Amino acid sequence: MTDVDELATFAAIPAPTGAEGERLDWLERRLGGAPGHRHRDVAGNLIWSFAEGRPELLVMAHVDTVFDASTELRFERDGDALVGPGVGDNATAVMAVVWALEHIGASPGLVIAFTVAEEGLGNLRGARHVCGELAPELAIAVEGHGLDHVVTKHVGSVRARVTVTGPGGHSWRDREIPSALHELMALAAPLIMDGVNIGRMAGGGAVNAIASEAEMFVELRSLEDGELKRFEQRLGALSGTTPLSVACEVVGRRGAGRIDSQHPLVRGVIAARRQLGLAEVYGDGSTDANAAATLGIPAVGIGCANGSGMHTLHERIELSSLELGVAQLETVLAGAVKERTARSARCPPARPH
Repeated sequence: MTDVDELATFAAIPAPTGAEGERLDWLERRLGGAPGHRHRDVAGNLIWSFAEGRPELLVMAHVDTVFDASTELRFERDGDALVGPGVGDNATAVMAVVWALEHIGASPGLVIAFTVAEEGLGNLRGARHVCGELAPELAIAVEGHGLDHVVTKHVGSVRARVTVTGPGGHSWRDREIPSALHELMALAAPLIMDGVNIGRMAGGGAVNAIASEAEMFVELRSLEDGELKRFEQRLGALSGTTPLSVACEVVGRRGAGRIDSQHPLVRGVIAARRQLGLAEVYGDGSTDANAAATLGIPAVGIGCANGSGMHTLHERIELSSLELGVAQLETVLAGAVKERTARSARCPPARPH
């Protein structure tokens, strides 16, 4: 059962990437009477488990947002929608996991990870750690948006800082000296033509000074790791006009991956969706599931609501879709529990001699 007031309360807790502690504290208090064991791992993730050993299914929902600590986290109803920064990405997913587990109960083969550092330059730090440490058989990343499809193609990315430096000078007396800022814009133009996103550009000083330094943050996303590797090589080969120098630092990389639509994990999700009247639609996305896929762990991403405005101050989720999204998650997890029980019945543990 969903609780819109509780969702708004949770979403109003600041959680910039790298500063998620207050949200995790709230979750620990919220889950104080729930079954299972909870602890923080060395990456800062809140791990909720029900048994020892390697999990059969790891469910991940990230708690961080793209907004800094100065952002006002205010939420309001707009007809059927709840509107405000980070409400869908990813407060809705976190609360959906809590509500779903309260309804279906615990399973020894299941581990929940409320992960940190999913967004931006967090580079999936939390998901990378928990997937590497626990080595689950299967993984599901839960997102607030995206109820209309199942993520089976994991979009990879390379993010880098490109810096140009030079002597600078007076805009008239030293006009023969090349500007670091002009050079940076010249480097950016062909990258933009090839689909690279320039997320941030800065540099220079006074309006009447030749810029001695400039930098930009660039990102390329792709479903093919080969394309990402070629992009890294391209960035490494960038050079400037003498006496300018160019340096490039890769600040983030998400490996690409995919899972076949006939994989049992995907078929289990689709079976759950059919029960609820949801369509068999596959899509792509960049989620905590990338961390699992990079390690060869079969993984999908599922959403808990429909919405829009992700990563904006006016992000919104459609509340009429939220009940259905939570029901999807409950049905998927219940199916996994049922399958585990059936396997245990078929293959009981050996009796000691």
